[in-house]
Amino acid sequence: MKIMVTGGAGFIGSNFVHYVYENHPDVQIVVLDKLTYAGNKANIADILGDRVQLVVGDICDAPLVDKLASQVDAIVHYAAESHNDNSLQDPSPFLHSNVVGTYTLLEAARKYDLRFHHVSTDEVYGDLPLREDLPGHGEGVGEKFTTESRYNPSSPYSSTKAASDMLVHGWTRSFKVRATISNCSNNYGPYQHIEKFIPRQITNILSGIQPKLYGTGKNVRDWIHTSDHSAAVWTILTKGQIGETYLIGADGEQDNKTVLEMILRLMGKDPSDYEQVKDRPGHDLRYAIDSTKLRTELGWAPQYTDFESGLKHTIDWYANNEAWWQAEKAAVEAKYAKQGQ
Repeated sequence: MKIMVTGGAGFIGSNFVHYVYENHPDVQIVVLDKLTYAGNKANIADILGDRVQLVVGDICDAPLVDKLASQVDAIVHYAAESHNDNSLQDPSPFLHSNVVGTYTLLEAARKYDLRFHHVSTDEVYGDLPLREDLPGHGEGVGEKFTTESRYNPSSPYSSTKAASDMLVHGWTRSFKVRATISNCSNNYGPYQHIEKFIPRQITNILSGIQPKLYGTGKNVRDWIHTSDHSAAVWTILTKGQIGETYLIGADGEQDNKTVLEMILRLMGKDPSDYEQVKDRPGHDLRYAIDSTKLRTELGWAPQYTDFESGLKHTIDWYANNEAWWQAEKAAVEAKYAKQGQ
């Protein structure tokens, strides 16, 4: 099997490339990545060679996509503009990459009859009420997103991802493209850009900067280790039913305040040693994924079921790889300072 992985030098994509490389030695991988600020050749440099090839290019470049698609059996589509804060500053790159890029890839998959898997986000469903606002309160209380949930995106980022999902549905139905979709909850782990919440706070502490909590910190995310996400995507690619959507989650609901205090404690700091800053505009309250369909129909299960141990693994990676993130740290913090964050 030979697969093309778009965005395979980014955070989640590069972890998937490593997963396939390490677990499926008969698979060849072509990574197509534009190497914007979120893509980094260093993420896959150690495995580039006979089985892993990097092509630097844009998923909206139809001739390039066509050339690469003619040489592979499947496309796994990770490439996306994905940072909510950036989409609020300038939505245009999100329309370009997430909508036009997905269309370009779907047309290539249609032309060459390729297996196509589209990686999306739970943010297309909008957000859920906090558990404390629901009657009963307890841990088992509160709805979760399912494949039947209504799309209700709340930002330019999630709106363009919702649009890309709809394109996949349309091309599957109208043109019989052999496609599946996965919507995943928030990922954490190695190689995540330091503008994101968890690596930003870890690298703040490592840099002697007081970590930041947006607003009250009550916002809840359903965290999944990126290794578990990679295994789920491979399972869907090889076992999933064409035309189906699968939700990927690991029952990892934590509010931001708890996550930040856990990071501080695991790094030997006072759990209250952080600064509260301005909340993010339109900050979604809560995400939660019901992954029953994926678990029961395809037999997938997460390995990182203890969030604290997964977080410790992530902290260790950033502590041991300062050269990977140090050069960008000052610029990232300067950008957040301008936003009052």
